[in-house]
Amino acid sequence: MPDLITLPNVVYGPSIFFDPIRTRSTSRMLGRRTETLFRGTPYWVATYAAGKLTTAEAALFDAFNMVASDGGVFAGYDPHRPRPIAYQGDTPLSGIKAGGGAFNGDAVLQAITNPLAMVVGGLPAGFTLSTGDYVEVRKAPLVRSLHRITAPATASGAGVVTLAIRFALDTQHFAAGNTVHFEKPACIMEMDEGSYSLPKSWPNYNVQFMATEKFYS
Repeated sequence: MPDLITLPNVVYGPSIFFDPIRTRSTSRMLGRRTETLFRGTPYWVATYAAGKLTTAEAALFDAFNMVASDGGVFAGYDPHRPRPIAYQGDTPLSGIKAGGGAFNGDAVLQAITNPLAMVVGGLPAGFTLSTGDYVEVRKAPLVRSLHRITAPATASGAGVVTLAIRFALDTQHFAAGNTVHFEKPACIMEMDEGSYSLPKSWPNYNVQFMATEKFYS
């Protein structure tokens, strides 16, 4: 199995890119007819950038690049949206679960209503999720599925919420009992070959690289 490495903990931006790609072919034909064929599984791509790095931070990226270029993968997430919009800020998610116990952003997939809707439990009562928030379903450290929420939702007094998501959850690989994550929700990514750039310019350094989701099952 590949090494699962950690994305360096720095301030990213001011501009990054983190979005899914849905591969499709569209044919426009005579008679104003159009046919669209969706192909394969949607996947996430990212462009990470960070500026004004210290020498120590630049060294972290150099080490990250060495392992990532040698088969390592990492949990890629959107550093501009590391948690739900209602809880944005520098403080990680916290609180008390409706059923008791500390909450740190982790929950449980109770049921899959259909590939575009799922029931999540183990949340604090009233936990608020907004349209566009991220949610991660995790079967194993290397088997993850990242989605965006498409409708606002609020957890019940029992800490249960039903979420509408895109793109669809692959029910052949993910099932009730998997864990769900709202703190730095991520997918597994590998760095794109040749995309890493960190010119050595004193006194500050700027880094940029691209990455693409990699599937494990």
